[in-house]
Amino acid sequence: MRIALFVTCLNDALFPQAGIATVTVLERLGHTVAFPAAQSCCGQMHANTGYAAPARQLERLTESAFAGHDVIVSPSGSCVAHLRAHTALPVYELSELLIDVLDVTDVGATFPHRVTYHPTCHGLRSLRLGDRPTTLLRAVRGLELIDLPEPDQCCGFGGTFALKNAAVSAAMLTDKCTNAALTGAEYLAAADNSCLSHIGGALTRHPHAPKPIHYAEILATPGPLS
Repeated sequence: MRIALFVTCLNDALFPQAGIATVTVLERLGHTVAFPAAQSCCGQMHANTGYAAPARQLERLTESAFAGHDVIVSPSGSCVAHLRAHTALPVYELSELLIDVLDVTDVGATFPHRVTYHPTCHGLRSLRLGDRPTTLLRAVRGLELIDLPEPDQCCGFGGTFALKNAAVSAAMLTDKCTNAALTGAEYLAAADNSCLSHIGGALTRHPHAPKPIHYAEILATPGPLS
């Protein structure tokens, strides 16, 4: 299958490893990944902040950049949720593509570490990813998946929410990091690097806390099928 990658502006600028990992996983499974060079921001940040007209322009640009592609994948639940709500693009979050479209749960990865998973708000409530990401993680050889206490609680990021409501955001973040540290996991995985960057900054102040990692990076580690 030929699949187009929407890497998102945040990942492109700060966390390119998530996009590289997504390509690695799909190519390992025998698929071809295209990268439309005209892609840019999807407009989510603008829409969330009340700038509807600029958001609409970016949504139209994204539709134009991906015109003609039957399947689009992105390592960002929040951007997928935005595009799905505001465009007609056939866009999937990685776990949706792997499980629902490609019918794959074992991507041939090995990651011998203790991992806990934070289901980000857009993935949990907008996309309703459910157990798709954790199903993929459980199939990774050597990985011990540890339940995160109060997993459905927001980490406090919410884009500009963390800036406009800093005190509330910080309190939510403290609860999330406390629960993450209690797991004894080595890594905290999620489907959005925006939330991971928020949580990761605070985790650096917790002794023996897990390191943030996009779950695509775990799936991209080499295993028997690579």
